[in-house]
Amino acid sequence: MKITNIRVTHVNVPLDAPFWWTAGLYGGASKSIIEVETDQGVVGLGEAPWWHFGEVIKAEIAPALIGADPLDIADCEARCVPPWQITANTGENAASVAFGAVELALWDIRGKVFGMPLYKVLGGAVRKDIPFSEYFSFRAAQNGAGGEMTPEAIVDYCLKMREEHGSTIFEGKLIMGDPQLEIRTVRMLREALGEKAQIKLDSNMQWSLTTARWVLREIEPFNIRNYEDPVATFEEMAALRQHSRIPFSTHTPDLRRAVALGAPDYFVCNFAALGGLSKTLKFIAACEAMGKGFWCYSNDLGIMTSAYLHVVAATQWITEASQSLFAWQIGDVIKDGPFRQTGNTVRVPEGHGLGVELDPAAMKRWSQHFAEHGPMHHFSDPAMPGRYRRLPLN
Repeated sequence: MKITNIRVTHVNVPLDAPFWWTAGLYGGASKSIIEVETDQGVVGLGEAPWWHFGEVIKAEIAPALIGADPLDIADCEARCVPPWQITANTGENAASVAFGAVELALWDIRGKVFGMPLYKVLGGAVRKDIPFSEYFSFRAAQNGAGGEMTPEAIVDYCLKMREEHGSTIFEGKLIMGDPQLEIRTVRMLREALGEKAQIKLDSNMQWSLTTARWVLREIEPFNIRNYEDPVATFEEMAALRQHSRIPFSTHTPDLRRAVALGAPDYFVCNFAALGGLSKTLKFIAACEAMGKGFWCYSNDLGIMTSAYLHVVAATQWITEASQSLFAWQIGDVIKDGPFRQTGNTVRVPEGHGLGVELDPAAMKRWSQHFAEHGPMHHFSDPAMPGRYRRLPLN
């Protein structure tokens, strides 16, 4: 079997309403959808975490892989990715992420050739109902959606998700640079949701160490399951650990520093950003050996989310609920997408490979959106047009 073509399609998939995060308003995702075609008619699907990695695939990865054996992932990587020690030093690691998106398609091909779902290729399922959290945030109103700009509105939204979908795991961003607002919202959420609900928070590094000490001291009595990136560095998290028992997570996959400093406790990562599924499995195994937890990223489309489902199904070590923005996505690129949790879980697909198929109409719609509007900008603050925010917010 040989690779004959790699097709890259840029897409925009907006959210129903933009939400506030540390960098500004986040309105949706601009991704690259990858289709790896072979001379035997088997096509693998991949997904890049941001559209500009698709340009790297077009220019560098695709030409290197034409004629390669898609089942020989080690050979494919050797054709595309320089040594990580060098690229980490020179700032040229885009090739690793770009290849990670393509490598996902190679695993999809492998499952299709073997005639089994990816979780079986990985060794079999230890679970098939995969936990995901609901998400909340301060959100601007848009076309009848969003508008949760007060603690009361966020509480009402979470109660609605519990009523409609049986959700009891909630993660959210309370990012307005106002410590008192966050403390009050957390207090109200715990009172409304009860003691059994999980509440996780994600600060996107908005707080200074001084402010974070205050905020975490005030919210710790409300049984916070996890706090993601409360401050900007691992060193600050290690200092914060002396003042709080709340576990910390991060998107920065630096396991050595986390072990050396004692914080953070969990990593939350996109598989392509780690260099692909093969490197992700090694990273998770290293986390297990070092006693660090792992769960999966959010705001991905159905291809990457399917990869999350299969890996969590096959990996005993991943026990915490992964993130999701499913309820906010107004579309996807896969048939019957986006995924949607019921009773906190999504069932792992049983089809061959990733078990998902592209929806041609959806692909046309969202690629046209990208062509007409360009990539979605998620660093914009309406109060500071043309300028980027700086950290910390408080």
